[in-house]
Amino acid sequence: MSWITLAIVAYLILALVNLGDKLVLDKVLGSSKLYAFIISALGSLVIFLAPWFLDWPGTGLVILQILIGALFPFALLFMYEALKKGDASKVAVLIGGLIPVLTVFLSVVFLRENFSANQWWGLSFLVAGSLAMALIGGGRTIKQQVFNRQAVVYSVLAALFYAVFFIGTKYAYDRQEFISAFIWLRLGALLAVLIFLIRRKDRQEILGGLRRQEKKPKGQRRNLLIFGTQILGAAAFILQNYAISLGPVAIINALQGVQYVILLLLGWILTITLPKWFKENISRQIIWEKALAIILVSLGLYFITS
Repeated sequence: MSWITLAIVAYLILALVNLGDKLVLDKVLGSSKLYAFIISALGSLVIFLAPWFLDWPGTGLVILQILIGALFPFALLFMYEALKKGDASKVAVLIGGLIPVLTVFLSVVFLRENFSANQWWGLSFLVAGSLAMALIGGGRTIKQQVFNRQAVVYSVLAALFYAVFFIGTKYAYDRQEFISAFIWLRLGALLAVLIFLIRRKDRQEILGGLRRQEKKPKGQRRNLLIFGTQILGAAAFILQNYAISLGPVAIINALQGVQYVILLLLGWILTITLPKWFKENISRQIIWEKALAIILVSLGLYFITS
C-alpha cells in the first residue's frame, strides 16, 4: 500500500475521531487535560512491545525522540481546548490548514525536502481549501466572535506543536526502524503527560474526573464511547505515522484536506439528524462557500496523485 493511500485511509478514520472527540469533550468528560491524559496514557501502551522491537540508536537520538514525543500531549491539549470553544469542523480544519503550511516551511529548512511542480500545486490547493473551510462564513454574534477568537488561539498553538512533532517524527523515522522510533516517541509522550499530575489543581481535575466518570450512570456506554474513539484514533495515528516514515511529511499533512471534507459533510448530516448532540452552521451561504473549498481540496488531491 502506497504512502498516499495510507494517509488518506488514516484521515478518513480521523474524521470520525474528530466528531467523537467533540462529543466526548462536550457530553462526557468536559476536561481537556483529562482527555489528553487518557489518550497519551493509552497510546503509551505500545511501550510493552519494547523487549521485541526497541533498539538503541544512540544517546543523542534517544533524547531527541523523547523530547519530540513530549510535544504530543500538549498538541492534544491545545486541540481539545479549541474543540471545546468552537465548531468541530472549523477547529479541525483550521488546525489542519495551518499544519501543512508550517510543515512545508520546516521540512524545507530542516529536512531539505524537495517537491515537484505538481506537488507544489497540490500543496497550494490543499492548504487553500483547508484554510477556506476554516475561515469563511459570517453572521456571528459578538459573543460568538470572542468565543471563536479563543478557539483560533488554541488552534494555532495546536498546529505549531503538531507541525514540530511531525517534522521530528520524520527525522526519527529516517534514522531507525519505524516501530523502534515509534516506541521512543510514545515514551516521550508518557513522560510529558505525567507533568499534568504535578500541580495539585491539575491532579485533582484529572484524578477527580476519572473517579466521577466511574460513578456516572451509563458509565459503561460512556467508557465505550471514549475507548472506542481512541481505538480508532490509535489506528489512524499509526497509519499516519507509517505514511510519514515512507513519504514526504509536508504532503502527507496537506492530505488532511480529505479528512476535513468528510468531517464537514458528517458535521452537516449530524446537525440535521442529531441537533441535540451536534450543531454546525449550515446556512445556504456557508454551504456555497465551503463547496468552493471542497473543490480546492479536490484539485489539490488531483495534483498530488497525478
